[in-house]
Amino acid sequence: MTYTRSADIEHRAAARHVVRRRFLTVTGAAAALAFGTNLPDTAHAGPTHKPPRLDEDPFTLGVASGDPLPDSVVLWTRLAPKPYRADSGLPGRPITVTWELAHDRGFTRTAASGEAIAHPEFHHAVHIEAEGLEAATSYWYRFRAGGWTSPTGRTRTAPAQDAVPESMRLAFASCQRYDHGYFTAYRHLAAEPDIDLVIHLGDYIYESPIDSAGGARQYTDRVLPGHFNRETVTLDDYRLRYSLYRSDPDLQAAHAAHPWITTWDDHEVDNNYATDTSQDADPPEEFLIRRAAAYRAYYENMPLRRPQRPDGPDLQLYRRLHYGRLAQLDILDGRQYRDDQANGDGWKVPGEESQDPSRTMLGATQERWLATGWLRSRAVWNIVPQQTVLSRRHSRLEGPFPVSMDAWDGYPAARGRLLAAAETARIANLVVLSGDVHVHYGLDIKADFDDTDSRTLGVELVTTSVSSGGDGAERPANWDTLMKANPHLKFYNGQRGYVLLTLNEERLRADYRTVRQVTTPGAPLTTAASFVSEAGDPGLKPA
Repeated sequence: MTYTRSADIEHRAAARHVVRRRFLTVTGAAAALAFGTNLPDTAHAGPTHKPPRLDEDPFTLGVASGDPLPDSVVLWTRLAPKPYRADSGLPGRPITVTWELAHDRGFTRTAASGEAIAHPEFHHAVHIEAEGLEAATSYWYRFRAGGWTSPTGRTRTAPAQDAVPESMRLAFASCQRYDHGYFTAYRHLAAEPDIDLVIHLGDYIYESPIDSAGGARQYTDRVLPGHFNRETVTLDDYRLRYSLYRSDPDLQAAHAAHPWITTWDDHEVDNNYATDTSQDADPPEEFLIRRAAAYRAYYENMPLRRPQRPDGPDLQLYRRLHYGRLAQLDILDGRQYRDDQANGDGWKVPGEESQDPSRTMLGATQERWLATGWLRSRAVWNIVPQQTVLSRRHSRLEGPFPVSMDAWDGYPAARGRLLAAAETARIANLVVLSGDVHVHYGLDIKADFDDTDSRTLGVELVTTSVSSGGDGAERPANWDTLMKANPHLKFYNGQRGYVLLTLNEERLRADYRTVRQVTTPGAPLTTAASFVSEAGDPGLKPA
């Protein structure tokens, strides 16, 4: 089948700009705070600001690094001596933070250092773009403020652009709902040796209310403040939710151990939202105020570069990174630019609306960016971290077949364009990384999902949740039906965990890590299954 990109996609984009113009007329302090664009640069210090007296540790949220380049990496922290207060226990003025990057954990051989300003406008977060570094090199980093020293983090730069490293080892994770369980998987991920990258595929926070007992987490000595027992809507709400999640020691350990690349899904704003459309039927101009607040808080709490700073209700999160010539990573945003879900947002039988060839998941601009990047790619592996399951999923053997309207099944023309772009660019080793569904999947991406003998275009590796959904179960009651209805589905596991991916020039290996329980802490880590796919001959096979 041939797919064409309709001008309707561009027309809808123009219509959204009209909504944004209306939205900018909304008055009020909340809107002004959420949209601020002429904001200070936190990465470079101006005049020194004498730090206030800090009687408590300001580094309660840990440290992080991310988006590594061959000569640069982002270093992050946020000052919060009282993280569960809206002001984090800090005055509303800038604070000087010093940072240090070293070749060794003992900081005897300094590689780079400097000062940065933690501005109250960014909730006293700093984003340091450390530059002039050596390629493919591990470093250790830390921050100081008000007489306190942060925990030490480890990071690593990417290989040189034309290098072909012997191998690459990354982990990817998704969906960490605080009140559904402990982040035990992250404690194990922090201990994984020789990890080059961690990729987070979205649902870093959840916007839902959290009761004072912490939900599935069995507290004996801690009760959460009452302001968590409401849905996140305002900038303060989102900031406080990130403070709660970032206070988790297992999540902090994983951030400190490895550099991260992040993208979002829906719960960073609102469940199953699409562009400027809330599933609660809020007016678009009102929902964009909420989206602006959510995007602002996301940037404040992630190790992102300056091009990812928010501009009101917009933040360009899609971006391209390289791991030498071994891998090109095209990190997608499948939420900000998509059309609204067809026929509602649940599992539905596809209808005329979902089959509309103009419907988009990525938006026309991002689609072109991805296709152009593939045409120019010289990488052995083209890795696409994104949010929702790309491959088709049927839940029963006999039609009509309901599919998820929120995943790519609800946007078949958009999926067709993506796969056609990969074929046009002759992408031989396509690897799609997905999350969202709270289960491990291993899938072959078929040219025609109705023909089991059609060509395999690549593989899709889907990670389960870190905690969302509680403990989960290894297999559902309809497991046999699910596997038979989807012959391209090679693996299923419904427990919690992450996926470890190892690549070299010959093959990839995916190890599906699981923990049996998250409602109680300390569960051991197991490998539920391992699969390989050969370079030039895509398709998952048991390792």
